[in-house]
Amino acid sequence: MSRRRSIPWMHRWSRPLIAAIAGLGAITTAYLTVVKLTQGTAACPTQSCDLVLASDYATVFGLPLALFGFLAYTSMAVFALAPLAVNQAQNKELRSTLENWTWLLLLAGVIAMTVFSGYLIYLLVFQIQALCLYCIASAVFSLSLLVLTIIGRSWEDVGQIVFTAIVVGMVTLIGTLGVYANVNNPTDPSGVTAGQPATLEPSGAPIPGVGWPITTTSGESEIALARHLKEVGAKEYIAWWCPHCHEQKQLFGKEAYSLINHIECDPRGQNPRPDLCQAAKIEGFPTWEINDKLYPNVQSLENLANISGYKGPRNFKNFPDAF
Repeated sequence: MSRRRSIPWMHRWSRPLIAAIAGLGAITTAYLTVVKLTQGTAACPTQSCDLVLASDYATVFGLPLALFGFLAYTSMAVFALAPLAVNQAQNKELRSTLENWTWLLLLAGVIAMTVFSGYLIYLLVFQIQALCLYCIASAVFSLSLLVLTIIGRSWEDVGQIVFTAIVVGMVTLIGTLGVYANVNNPTDPSGVTAGQPATLEPSGAPIPGVGWPITTTSGESEIALARHLKEVGAKEYIAWWCPHCHEQKQLFGKEAYSLINHIECDPRGQNPRPDLCQAAKIEGFPTWEINDKLYPNVQSLENLANISGYKGPRNFKNFPDAF
């Protein structure tokens, strides 16, 4: 009598494990997508996560990069669980077909995700120069999925794994380099094309302790408003790493913003006054204090003029994308 060969425990549990890790990745990237879309602040022990989310690398085709990560992790979870939804006793052929195809899809998917995650880690270290715990976690998730996919079944042809890895890896790397080709190569050093409005969002990594340089110029109205805000005692609470603070600076322009009474809340910034920020109970950046009332988030110059009682000219040069 021949004994039936037992199935290794890893082969029995590989798909649920893959689905569980993909689920964690989906939750992580969904959270980052919401933070990016709402312009919020990520829950992170350091400000590095916000620096990464604010960089040009965090947006692809006008959408948050985390959104594509969410779709990728969700797809991996679906591929892992799809065959388990089919009753093997009732439809053995369909179950077998689904298992074969989804293993190939899982293999191709996790190879692409691992290569892309590896490139993102390279960007973190050498380009953005910030340590994002969420990005590192995503890279660990991708690598774990790759390992589980390879050892989670008996691959009859090892060459299939190698061939898939080479083809998918090369396509992913070439595509990634193509997507990010122009991030650090703008057509104009100022980031402004002739005849077009200035870019308000930051580009690249901020200068430690200082932030991103202001690339917009000020008109007479911006300077007049800045002087008025100074006269009425208006204060702006900021953090050097905050991308939305930079957007506020861009609205005023370099000349006008130099007149603004801004208070640095991060102890690592220039001339920091975290004690004043704590006393004012500042919860987010930027936050304006005008006439003893707090106004959080980026404010349009028109709104600041109305709040502060400004009566001067209002032909402001720079406008935010949406207010």
